[in-house]
Amino acid sequence: MPPAHPFDDDKLREECGIFGVIGLSDAANFVALGLHALQHRGQEAGGIVSHDPEIGFNSARRFGYVRDNFTRQSLMETLPGPLSIGHVRYSTSGAKGPTQIRDVQPFFGEFSMGGAAIAHNGNITNADALRRELIERGSIFQSGSDSECIIHLMARSLQRNIVERMEDALRRVEGAFSVVAMTRSKLIGVRDPLGVRPLVLGQLGEGWVLSSESCALDIIGARLVREIAPGEMVVISAKGGVESHFPFRRRKSRFCIFEHVYFSRPDSLIGGRSVYETRHQIGVELAREAPVEADLVCPVPDSGTPAAIGFSHESGIPFAMGIVRNQYMGRTFIEPTEQIRNMGVRLKLNVNRALIEGKRVILVDDSVVRGTTSRKIKEMILDAGAAEVHFRIASPPTAWPCFYGVDTPQREKLLAATMSEEEMREHLAVDSIRFISLDGLYRAVGEAGGRDKASPQYCDACFSGDYPVAPSDQIEKGFALKAAE
Repeated sequence: MPPAHPFDDDKLREECGIFGVIGLSDAANFVALGLHALQHRGQEAGGIVSHDPEIGFNSARRFGYVRDNFTRQSLMETLPGPLSIGHVRYSTSGAKGPTQIRDVQPFFGEFSMGGAAIAHNGNITNADALRRELIERGSIFQSGSDSECIIHLMARSLQRNIVERMEDALRRVEGAFSVVAMTRSKLIGVRDPLGVRPLVLGQLGEGWVLSSESCALDIIGARLVREIAPGEMVVISAKGGVESHFPFRRRKSRFCIFEHVYFSRPDSLIGGRSVYETRHQIGVELAREAPVEADLVCPVPDSGTPAAIGFSHESGIPFAMGIVRNQYMGRTFIEPTEQIRNMGVRLKLNVNRALIEGKRVILVDDSVVRGTTSRKIKEMILDAGAAEVHFRIASPPTAWPCFYGVDTPQREKLLAATMSEEEMREHLAVDSIRFISLDGLYRAVGEAGGRDKASPQYCDACFSGDYPVAPSDQIEKGFALKAAE
């Protein structure tokens, strides 16, 4: 499946979304709704597994959007039962380009004590080494996904039951993982010891829900109970009991700070804090750090909007929707010739010429990756008659790739990895460009003292090059870590 929009290759790709339900009739229908709310986390493909006491396990995996597949009654009738998990995918490992159906999660395994299905958000940084070891010992892989390693590790474990086998398997795994899994009678949720990727627990009537984000609880009317803690495993039985334990060595949390900036939906809560309010505060900090005389503050829709509102409030410069997004733009609907590809941004965004003409414009965006989209948007603004164009970016310069579940370009393709801020300004041919500082971002997410350099409160490797878990597979391939300062 091609990207959802013609220039999405210039954004960091969201990782994946996971959702699980136990104790509700036709649980798969609730899972489909939850996955729909998590669609922003992965648009390539989705899958659902359900279990019915009389029929057993059933699964469906499809390419494309949830709305185009898991809304059909004929399909949902094949997924009965009170227990179900699901996954929406963007490939951070496995096949690139057109997705292989075999890489679509959840993955299912039949063990001596019964079947189990697993869905994973994140990335296993020692997957190559694990895969080699498992193949040498006789494992036969069905996919190219790093997540399948967990199933094979469970199969080889000598522990007595599936929950203990999962603990055993996950202790071998390095990197980032939030997992939802199911047996015939239990729903399981796990976060890695650093808590890099999110996972929350909700309740709906007598049923329980696990989700990547709280916004997906809202769509089914579930109540947010709490976040699953870093390193925690919860095991929920069909009778409604929630058991919690910590099978891993305790470590300081390093939640992904980019969830606050871009990945999570603005109507989600992280750590009891509204993502929207955090992004608004990022704009406030940005206005304090990088003021500029201008006539209008305009967001690059939609992810730049809360920060642009915060920038406007703090600076006193009027907020305006100088760029309007075509809400009905899906995949390119005509043959993508070179001419059409060059129109890619215009198919999705259009400049409000009446507002822009003759004005000094501040454009607020969430990030700059390769810079290709920023140049096209700048050209559109100038074509509409803007007098000046100033970029203000609601994240620090993205100078390092992420190996924890985000599909990031190679380091040399990241604009900030090879250019200074002034060189980026010249490359983009704008009047100015400024990024929020790392300390400013930390203040915006609630760390009043900024970033603790000795022991950072978040994973910010994409900005700092400080990787909380060494990406061993990548190092083996020649990736050079940042030199110690």
